[in-house]
Amino acid sequence: MEILPIGRTSFGDAANTGNTLSREEAYALLQEWVKNERLQLHMRQVGHLMRHWAAETEGLEEADQWRWEMAGLLHDADWDLWPEQHCHKIIGELEKRQVCPEVIRAIASHGPRYFGVEPATSMDKMLYAFDELSGLVHAYSLMRPDGYTGMDVKGVKKRLKEKSFAANVSREDILDACQRAAIQQDELIAFIIKHQPQVN
Repeated sequence: MEILPIGRTSFGDAANTGNTLSREEAYALLQEWVKNERLQLHMRQVGHLMRHWAAETEGLEEADQWRWEMAGLLHDADWDLWPEQHCHKIIGELEKRQVCPEVIRAIASHGPRYFGVEPATSMDKMLYAFDELSGLVHAYSLMRPDGYTGMDVKGVKKRLKEKSFAANVSREDILDACQRAAIQQDELIAFIIKHQPQVN
């Protein structure tokens, strides 16, 4: 299946800057659109990582942390029911709901070689960076007797080199995302190992 480029680089209305869905609204949308429990977990994991990065690394306040989390939480919202319209459907829905353009743009740019939207802001770059690597780290946790307990960066990097492990995870995108975000892969892996186990 071919993912269609989005075909534009401007999203939402500047008048809606700062607007978000409530947590209840965002989770209701997640539940309505995403029936696959593994995909739901992935989206919650990425949202959780985005919130903690916004708080710990970007030093952002609660309202901004939620904007970051919401971008992660809803980035794949249309993949389950409308894969051929990924990310078109969720972008349209969030524009209709008058959500902050920054959140919509981050979602639009989380796969630049697919959607044709280049990550520009810190939110854009970190959503792209967390997306694929989060999935690989979680896959690694499932094959370990103790899950995340005792997991280290070295073990994750070993799995990254094994192309047959979590083969659907793009190593090319992980490398590209780290370069764009100007973050060392080891640092990003360590951050995910620290925070991702908090999500059930």
